Amino acid sequence: MADLGNPQNTIAVLQKHQFHFQKKYGQNFLIDTHVLDKIIRASDIQDEDLVLEIGPGIGTMTQYLCEHARQVVAVEIDHALIPILEDTLKQYQNIDIIHGDILKIDIHKIVQEKNQGKPIKVVANLPYYITTPIIMGLFESHVPIDSITVMVQKEVADRMGMGPGSKEYGALSLAVQYYAAPELIANVPPNCFMPRPKVGSAVIRLVRHSKPPVQVEDESFLFKVIRASFNQRRKTLANGLNNAGEIPLTKEQIEQSLQELGFLPSIRGETLNLEEFAALSNLMKQKISAGNEERE
Repeated sequence: MADLGNPQNTIAVLQKHQFHFQKKYGQNFLIDTHVLDKIIRASDIQDEDLVLEIGPGIGTMTQYLCEHARQVVAVEIDHALIPILEDTLKQYQNIDIIHGDILKIDIHKIVQEKNQGKPIKVVANLPYYITTPIIMGLFESHVPIDSITVMVQKEVADRMGMGPGSKEYGALSLAVQYYAAPELIANVPPNCFMPRPKVGSAVIRLVRHSKPPVQVEDESFLFKVIRASFNQRRKTLANGLNNAGEIPLTKEQIEQSLQELGFLPSIRGETLNLEEFAALSNLMKQKISAGNEERE
């Protein structure tokens, strides 16, 4: 195989197919074999695994994945890359290339048909503009996933692992930590990509919890509460929740909920951890249910 992690080989493929980078797809191809090795090691792919790769590009990482996994499903949105992938990966029998948008594809169906519903591993060099929707989409759809090992913008990787009190801590931190244990694998400078991005990158591995670390009555309501708490970071938590529009409680009821949990009226959302958000969302949900019963 011509190792596409080698920049000369990448350039040769791009020239051969007269490929032009599409800014709208956030394309930055990895050209560093050391980083590729780190991703493969971190993703811990076994020879019985099905791997879903999002945005394979010209197949640089896909080659490595095909060498390690039982089967690889690579989803690529840019139709101009499909013939290139068919060329660079032609020696592999264990690859399925799908032309489509990962946010619209039925991943449950892929897992059912190609892995008998057993958990898959996800590996990706994600376009930065769409990182959060992709990761949250994978988690919230409850596709059976063992782990997600992804290259993301450094700032986003930092946010995923943050705890309360820092300015990077927010809704993404809490959502990721509800579903998975984040582990930073490596920082990756811009010169490891073609073309070079303007920002640093990082590889992060998210190992799916077998069950969430907190018990919540209503998962979607928990995330409404979390989003509302960070939408207006400068406001107190009570004001943020009251302004959200998604939470059918009065400001007095919200303040009462905070008081019952021992929080001061002036508290801000960024000081609460996941357990505290779970307790708050459960209490508020009970008040909403009680109000509904009274009206009936």
